[in-house]
Amino acid sequence: MQVLILGSGVIGTTVAYYLAKAGHEVTVLDRQRAPALETSYANAGEVSPGYSAPWAGPGVPLKAIKWLLMRHRPLVVKPMLDPAMWRWGIAMLCNCTHARYELNKGRMVRLAEYSRDCLQQLRAETGIRYDERSLGTLQLFRTQKQLDGTAKDIEILKAYGVPYQLLDREGCLQHEPALAAVREKFVGGLRLPGDETGDCFKFTQALARLAEAAGVRFRFGVGITDIARDAAGVTAVHTEAGPFHAERYVVALGSYSPQLLKPLGIRLPVYPVKGFSITLPISDPAMAPESTVMDETFKVAVTRLGDRIRVGGTAQLSGYDLRLNDRRRDTLEHVVTDLFPQGGSVEGAEFWTGLRPMTPDGTPILGGTPLSNLLLATGHGTLGWTMAAGTGRVMADLIGGRSPEIDMEGLGLARYA
Repeated sequence: MQVLILGSGVIGTTVAYYLAKAGHEVTVLDRQRAPALETSYANAGEVSPGYSAPWAGPGVPLKAIKWLLMRHRPLVVKPMLDPAMWRWGIAMLCNCTHARYELNKGRMVRLAEYSRDCLQQLRAETGIRYDERSLGTLQLFRTQKQLDGTAKDIEILKAYGVPYQLLDREGCLQHEPALAAVREKFVGGLRLPGDETGDCFKFTQALARLAEAAGVRFRFGVGITDIARDAAGVTAVHTEAGPFHAERYVVALGSYSPQLLKPLGIRLPVYPVKGFSITLPISDPAMAPESTVMDETFKVAVTRLGDRIRVGGTAQLSGYDLRLNDRRRDTLEHVVTDLFPQGGSVEGAEFWTGLRPMTPDGTPILGGTPLSNLLLATGHGTLGWTMAAGTGRVMADLIGGRSPEIDMEGLGLARYA
């Protein structure tokens, strides 16, 4: 079957790879000059099924007020006359209940756990390398209140069989010995030993080469202008390089998916949430993180990627603004120098920003649309890297007419109907 994929981030590229391996004829379009040059370029580096959770949860509205008042704030809102922002915000608030949180987290963990297993299988089959480590995630708590508040998350982890370890200060130091230098700054942590880390950009670039070897055609530097349709479905994708035709079309454009789909009458509840990262060289390996340490107070992840440290965080609602902001950099530098003061040098760090495609309930949108030959693979938020391999397998199964290996309940656009 001829399949046209829009977008060559980690999601689009992974879908292309699995479709090609299943025998389909695949073309990928992207406006950039190479794969993974936008949101997939410099994310936090986590493959974190255990940390998969919606941002909308009980108590979040009150927490958000506190966050907005912090000097190093995890949340930044730039008020705008943007109806899409306000619709998305209201829908998110409607998901801030115990029942919705448990339902949404369960859906996310289901896909994320499957995706981690698919990634491990892919790595074994191809030998792909991307500064990967399988040493877990440590969610670090600076206060006893944070440590005591893990009960609800642990219940869901138990329900889905996700391994975890609730650690005191000494337990944390067994897995992240460099934290011994700042042991007075935290009280304990929740460790998720099944989580992994790796460079999403390196992975996507390497997988694109494997996909090309399997027959995928990547067309870079091609700006997409609109999608044409008739009563039956999509007829063509119009681009600056002319029209492209296929039997099936997959939209994997992240935060830009709603803009392309709106003229088709498809209202996609995905909104860009801006994130920031810095990448710095390791100066003392013994004083750097071993894997990922998630600072629960500032919602910032500090991850070891080869000979570098990636520090990622902040949720900023400001539309499609891609300007860098030194105040956000200050927060990232504060966390890494506070926890790993001798691990790396922030002076030469690369500062980056990207737009995470967030849904109000945190769960991505996978599968069909009202147009019979148009499918979606978007809305992964901060978890595109975590969920990429599973998304690729699921989409290849759906397009190939096979039942996916996981339950697809609640993972499609239909849940918003």
